[in-house]
Amino acid sequence: MSSTAIPKRVALHRNPGTDSSVPSSVAVSPLGTPRQSPSSTSLSSMSDDAENNGKMLDTYGNEFKIPDFTIKQIRDAIPAHCFERSAATGLYYVFRDAAILAAVFYLFHNYVTPETVPSFPARVALWALYTVVQGLVATGIWVLAHECGHQAFSTSKVLNDTVGWICHSALLVPYFSWKISHGKHHKATGNIARDMVFVPKTRDQYASRISKTIYELHELMEETPIATACHLVLQQLFGWPMYLLTNVTGHNNHERQPEGRGKGKRNGYFGGVNHFNPNSPLYEAKDAKLIVLSDLGLAIVLSILYLIGSKYGWMNLLVWYGIPYVWVNHWLVAITYLQHTDPTLPHYQPEYWNFARGAAATIDRDFGFVGRHILHGIIETHVLHHYVSTIPFYHADEASEAIQKVMGTHYRTEAHTGWTGFFKAMWTSSRVCHWVEPSEGTKGENAGVLFYRNTNGIGIPPVKLSK
Repeated sequence: MSSTAIPKRVALHRNPGTDSSVPSSVAVSPLGTPRQSPSSTSLSSMSDDAENNGKMLDTYGNEFKIPDFTIKQIRDAIPAHCFERSAATGLYYVFRDAAILAAVFYLFHNYVTPETVPSFPARVALWALYTVVQGLVATGIWVLAHECGHQAFSTSKVLNDTVGWICHSALLVPYFSWKISHGKHHKATGNIARDMVFVPKTRDQYASRISKTIYELHELMEETPIATACHLVLQQLFGWPMYLLTNVTGHNNHERQPEGRGKGKRNGYFGGVNHFNPNSPLYEAKDAKLIVLSDLGLAIVLSILYLIGSKYGWMNLLVWYGIPYVWVNHWLVAITYLQHTDPTLPHYQPEYWNFARGAAATIDRDFGFVGRHILHGIIETHVLHHYVSTIPFYHADEASEAIQKVMGTHYRTEAHTGWTGFFKAMWTSSRVCHWVEPSEGTKGENAGVLFYRNTNGIGIPPVKLSK
């Protein structure tokens, strides 16, 4: 499948192009009803007004038009049977994945031993392979628990939350705590002030981080590839636990969140914002018992792991569980990062955001056999997932194909690059996606749509600001 984002990747280095056949668009409300621009009363005048507000250009110089379809159109395009959820099918996949984990452990534990494999380097290589395989399969179980959190697993909320709590707790994920914060991510995807996952830095935030003024960004030296690589390694190793502990990459506007209790609380180690404290501003008072239940699940699993380590040795526990756990964290961060970070994706100032726009601000990729059969399609059908998160993964391909007819060129995919493209995209996004800002020369609504810019001389240059 070819990309419909028209990413023109042959023109990476600052040679903006503005070719687009996308029709001009009307703002869409979260309920799916188009609302007119305050300064226009007809489609023709709205088109003129959009043109007068300047052209919105993604990082590669492709012209962007705000989505003009409704949520109702999206839902109506999906065949009715795609909404059907089967507890039997969901449980089959849970037991299948658990059986794979058990079978792999049994084979390695019994047959990759000094007696059967005398060579120490060979055993090390084989056990390293074990950690990779177990990490991938365990990530698949994580995805099934994610289905439970969205009530896509079955029609029973009790069954969904029971299976989700068990599966996520086993992977040291606070199920209900994450479920609640993740739900807020879905309600505010692409909203620069309220999103909960990989919220990009604005120009001034990025400048502050590197101790520069916002006026100097267009003059900065290129970030070295070594610096990019170090950032990526740290992100992949520590991104997930840091998110749970400090809400890193989540929004930091807790005092202004009407549903939270964020007075005086900020992201960070001692800011009072995390996924374990019932008083965290990520939650409401009514959620307290669920946060405690999530913590209880983690305490039970940690106790079991302590007993295993005490009895069988901590090095064995590290290989059996610890390193596969790190692999799971790596895949979660990589998948989520690439779903929401791409040079073609917009972000919105809150006054210009709505659900239909935000849900389109994500991208599908392809991870081959592993993505489809081990990771349950979470990489390949994420755009659909943001529009209708209750559709189970085994219907997601059909539903995704159906909504593409409505979304047209607003549907973004890099499926044509395959699984190797997934890894290349991690590097590309790290090099290209430093901060977001409006396109140069835009005003009004168009100035409320933000795109990635960078200091590496790739794509559209940062806006030159006059002091």
